[in-house]
Amino acid sequence: MMMGDVVAFWDVPLSDGIHHIEFEHGTTSGKRIIRVNGKEVVHRDWMFKLVGDELFSVGSARCLIKVEPVGGFSYSYSLEVNGKSYQRFTEIQSKAIKTWIVHVRNETFRVVLEKDTLDVWANGKKLEVMHGLQILNELHLYIRTQHQTSIPVDHH
Repeated sequence: MMMGDVVAFWDVPLSDGIHHIEFEHGTTSGKRIIRVNGKEVVHRDWMFKLVGDELFSVGSARCLIKVEPVGGFSYSYSLEVNGKSYQRFTEIQSKAIKTWIVHVRNETFRVVLEKDTLDVWANGKKLEVMHGLQILNELHLYIRTQHQTSIPVDHH
């Protein structure tokens, strides 16, 4: 891959992790390549139309990259996630999920709480949780590690 062809990239925060999206656009050939976390998910060569939309998915999120002319041979690139602009989507996500990075022994956990569903994710995997009555706005979460020990994560 020639780095000169990557024209835009975004980091999309979802419950199962932060997904890195790269968009490669050959402005003479119309070539378009989309990578999610380094994996190619869209590859189109020799497109005659240099502007337009590319639809793809990241997990259950629907994504759309818009290629629009801005004059001459210049283009603007924007990302929509679930029908919302990238900026608006990240604003909504910052209110809808709470994320902690927890270091325990030699392991690091990215723990995500979905506030509306109370689903809990750790390192991209949805955990089985037992919901109880929430009192005093506290979260007590125990993560089972590879050594089968429970680690308390307290948030007040």
